[in-house]
Parts: sequence; structure tokens; C-alpha cells
Amino acid sequence: MTQQPRPLDVVILAAGQGTRMNSALPKVLHPIAGRPMVAWAVKAAQELGARTVVVVTGHGAEKVEAALQQPGVAFARQERQLGTGDAFLSGASALTEGGADILVLYGDTPLLRPETLRDLVASHREQGSAMTVLTGELPDATGYGRIVRGAGGEVERIVEQKDATEEERAIGEFNSGVYVFDERAPELAKKIGNDNKAGEYYLTDLLGLYRAGGAHVRAFRLSDPDEVLGANDRVGLTQLEAILQRRIHEGHLKAGVSLSLPGTVLIEDTVQIGRDVTIEPGVILRGQTRIAEGAVIGAYSVVTDSIIHERAVIKAHSVLEQAEVGAGSDVGPFARLRPGSVLSEGVHIGNFVETKNARLDAGVKAGHLAYLGDVEIGAETNVGAGTIVANFDGLNKHQSKVGAGVFIGSNTTLIAPRVVGDAAFIAGGSAIHEDIPEGAMAVARSKQRNIGGWARRYWSAPERREKLAKKLPWLAGWLEKGEGRG
Repeated sequence: MTQQPRPLDVVILAAGQGTRMNSALPKVLHPIAGRPMVAWAVKAAQELGARTVVVVTGHGAEKVEAALQQPGVAFARQERQLGTGDAFLSGASALTEGGADILVLYGDTPLLRPETLRDLVASHREQGSAMTVLTGELPDATGYGRIVRGAGGEVERIVEQKDATEEERAIGEFNSGVYVFDERAPELAKKIGNDNKAGEYYLTDLLGLYRAGGAHVRAFRLSDPDEVLGANDRVGLTQLEAILQRRIHEGHLKAGVSLSLPGTVLIEDTVQIGRDVTIEPGVILRGQTRIAEGAVIGAYSVVTDSIIHERAVIKAHSVLEQAEVGAGSDVGPFARLRPGSVLSEGVHIGNFVETKNARLDAGVKAGHLAYLGDVEIGAETNVGAGTIVANFDGLNKHQSKVGAGVFIGSNTTLIAPRVVGDAAFIAGGSAIHEDIPEGAMAVARSKQRNIGGWARRYWSAPERREKLAKKLPWLAGWLEKGEGRG
């Protein structure tokens, strides 16, 4: 029988305040590519198949815990910030089962790939190590703890920058702070002392405790040192965001997505995009957005938590939020689809059209300058320019229903709640305040009157005549000439 590998528990240290962020938001909750920083560590741990994931919280604990509430994630509070060793002990106390390897991650290093961590854990187990340190190599490792190796390449010491000799400072291999420990780590960590200037308990001291017991401590070297970059301030956040965006873009490009000027495009990690989708410059894609094959997202459009079906075209400068666009439909430019907007196949939404909680059946056309709120519109209905569904009475929103094949003339106002039957006609400029039966023509506007000589009488009034010469010289001349009488 094949021996099953030991289970893996993960402890994520996320208790720090992050004062250099200059923010009321806890450092680890600052978002990067659609997730809080700490959520990237949780995601990586879950992808490794961790038995238990414990997040150690401290500053802003309630907010951090609320943001990460999900099955399989536990929390431990570090009540006082007494160093990484104390934080690890807090997390280890929440591990209810033994017999596992323990991986230590951090809430402010979101770039670690699950593949790297998988290889780290595999190396730890294959070499029979008690402790494995994830390390990297830099030409200048200033600021990092250095890895001092002994016989056979084992890790002998981790020397901090301030304590290193000139020879040790010349070492390029650095300590990332990520470790894999065997099951003895929680008990050994209780022996860590705080006899140092800061009075803190350092997790690196576990190395000496393991070696004192004759255990093997080894290193696993990263191929890409950027993976362990952290963010201490907002400058660092932008650097991490840029790296994550490059990764996300490369993943979509390899999957068959076309990105025009990818450096201008922001795509959150949670977005799914099908083959042969074209993303034009300046586009922002957020949240649980799903874009099917062959769709086009036009320049500078913003799409959030929306579903775009096959071959749909979102033209430039359109904004969609919690909307659904059917196959072969087109939206924009400069359109806005607000939450609850659902377009069926072949719908046309033109420039400066806004929809909200609106369901438009196949073939509906609203070419320009319309507001469609709280309404269902049947197939192949034509909505004229300037149409407004007046859905709000000052206190409540009201629902309207427009049938199939309806013609709505320009500058029509539907005063909700209204029902318009199939194949009805509405004359342009109408204010519809009653329901319209199937096949009927509705005209709701007053009869036109032409009042002769009105303009001359209006502009001849003394209070207007004085201003007329200064502001409207043509009209003043017309008045003086006596043209246009009667």
C-alpha cells in the first residue's frame, strides 16, 4: 500500500498594524487584484489542500475575521504584538489535531504561487527535514536576514542585517520568512526566549532549537525572488498590483484572450474570460464577471459582477454592474447597465441609455438617450430617443410591462406602473398615464396652437428690451426692423 503523506496545516500571520499604510483599514485588508492581501495567502493554502488554515489576527481583528469568514478557515488572536514567535504560538494553539507539517505564511505577501509552495512542502518531506526555510537569491540582499549554510548545505544560522558581519552581508541568499515545520514546532516554540533589545519572541529562533536537538534544517530556494515581496506602504501595494496584473494578463493571453495595450487594462483575479474575447485599452473588469467566447469589451469600459454572453459587444466607455448581456447583443458607447439589467439575445442598447432592474427580450432596440428602470420589455420592441420610464413617485418604485413589437415614439414618458399591450404604438412626445391595450395607438399630448405676434410683444416689454441689444443683437435688429409681424 502507498503511504499517505502527512496532513498539512497552515498558519498565516496577519496581526500587524501596518502604520506606514497611513490608513484606518488593517494593512492585510488592502485589496490587490480583487482580493484583500491576506486572502491571497488563504487562497494559496486552500489550493495546497491544507487540513486546517489558521489566520492569526491582532490589529483590526474583527474586520480581518469578517472579511475571511468561510469554511475551513479558523482564527487565533494575538492579543499583544510580541513578535513572530508569539504570533506562531497563538496560531498553533488553534490547531486541534496533531501529526501534521505546518506551513507558515504571511498576510502581506500575496505573490507566492501555490506551485512554489507545493514544491517547498514536497522538498521538505522528500529530504526528511524538520524545518525547511524558503529562501531567495539577490545580488544585494540588504535588509533581509542572510542564510548561513554549513556542511552538506544545511542551514546553520539566519543572521539579521544589523547583526551580520561584512562577510555575511555579502551573502546573496536571504530568508523569506516562510517556513515548513514538522509536528514538533508548537512545543519547541514554547522554548523561544525574548532576551533581545525588543523583548520579542522571534520565530527564527526555532532553527537553533531544532539543530540543538540534532534535527535537519534545510532550505528551498525560490526561482523568482519577487514571489516573497511584501507591502509596507501604498507604494509597495502598487508594485505588487503591477506584478499580479502581469501574471493575470499572461494567463488570459495564453488562454486565447486578446488584450490591446495590456498595461492599461485592470482584470481582477476573480474574473473569468473565454477564448477569442477582445479586451480593448483602458478596460476594468471586476468581481465575479464572466465573459463568454467571442465577446468584445470596448475601450475604457468598466464591467463589475456581470455576465457577458457569446459574441456580445460592449462598446467604449460603457459601465455595467450586476448586469447580464445576451449573445450577440451590443451595448454603448457611453451606456450604463445598473444592477438587475438583463438583456436577451440580439438586444441593442445605444449611447447614453441607462437601464436598471430591466429585462429586455430578444431584439429590443433602445438606440439613444433613454432611461429604462423597473420594466420588462417584450421582443422586438423599439424604444425611441428620449424615452423615460418614470418609475419613482417620490416614495416607491413601480414596475411597468411593455409587450412585444411595441413602437415607442421619441420623448415618451411612461408614468409607472403601466402595462402596454403587444404591437401597440405610442406617439412621440406622449406622457402615458393609462394602460394601452394590444394593438392600440396612444397619443397623450396637447393640441398645438400658434399664437401670432407673441415674440414681438414678449421682447418689447421694457424689462427685456434694454438687455436685448447687449445679449441678442440679431433679435434686437429684427425687432427694430418691424419684421415678422402677425
